[in-house]
Amino acid sequence: MEKVICSYETLFVIKPDLSEEATEAVMNKFTTLITDNGGTIENVNVWGKRRLAYPIEKHVEGYYVLVNFKSEATLPLELNRVFGITDEILRNIVVRSDGYVAPVAEEKAPEAAPAAEEAPVAEAEAEA
Repeated sequence: MEKVICSYETLFVIKPDLSEEATEAVMNKFTTLITDNGGTIENVNVWGKRRLAYPIEKHVEGYYVLVNFKSEATLPLELNRVFGITDEILRNIVVRSDGYVAPVAEEKAPEAAPAAEEAPVAEAEAEA
């Protein structure tokens, strides 16, 4: 059977009271987990400390990290399992991204006036 590789992205929130080294270690833990299980990381986007929408475990801020990667379908299950047993993680989500990009709304140029409207103006000028 052929292996099916899909694109995924995961966003996880790390506790804000960790030191910079500990935060970096948590990020490295999950990026190495992805690569060790056959995934390839496309992009790691560190958003940094941001205010949470609501308090989680008495924290009002969190350290956000977004990782885009490609892997087989079994890796997100393992990733969710490890997220669940890691104390430094406040929240996480792993979703499949099909590479869909929302289309940009195109600006339409104003349409030319119909020829029927121009005819009376031309007739009025000819009479004058």
